[in-house]
Amino acid sequence: MPAAKVISEEPLDNNDAKWIRLKNIHYTDQDGKHRLWESAERTTRKDSGIDAVAVLAVLRSKTNAFPLSTVIIEQYRPPLDNIVIELPAGLVDAGETAEAAAIRELKEETGYEADMTTEPESSPIVASDPGMTNANMKLVVVSVLLEDKLETPTPHLDDGEHIITRVVELDQLDSELKVDARLSHFAVGYAMAKRISSGAFP
Repeated sequence: MPAAKVISEEPLDNNDAKWIRLKNIHYTDQDGKHRLWESAERTTRKDSGIDAVAVLAVLRSKTNAFPLSTVIIEQYRPPLDNIVIELPAGLVDAGETAEAAAIRELKEETGYEADMTTEPESSPIVASDPGMTNANMKLVVVSVLLEDKLETPTPHLDDGEHIITRVVELDQLDSELKVDARLSHFAVGYAMAKRISSGAFP
């Protein structure tokens, strides 16, 4: 299979955009001065008010056959013209909660199914890039409980999706390279929490 790559770029008019739109925001700052801000926003936000979810799946074995792990994905991102390592993620559909979207996206992108006996944990709504866009998201933590050894189920990808799944031990997550910022922040925080709990920090 040939590698994905950018072959051309051109400006996009709002009238031709399907997923996002650009707008000028006129506002007054704390000094009462009129200012102008260029912003992008998603056109896909539904009634939940949440644009998207990222899924942290905690993989465990009933027999402790493998260390506490998570599943990450590799996929090509045209804005970067590169493969990026990310958490499974996706947009929240109409009438869907963030938790339901997370469970759905996890199964679609990785094949893993959440353990429904354990309630998913959701973060507050967080801004994705507040200097550029009003897009937001939630991080949803779900449990995936396997009977014994690590399994690699088949994803259920949509047409045009080319995703590689990888299972990584949580203790090794901070050593992954070329990661999405949200995954990187989680990995650094996880490593920092381990250092603090062991007395190695500061």
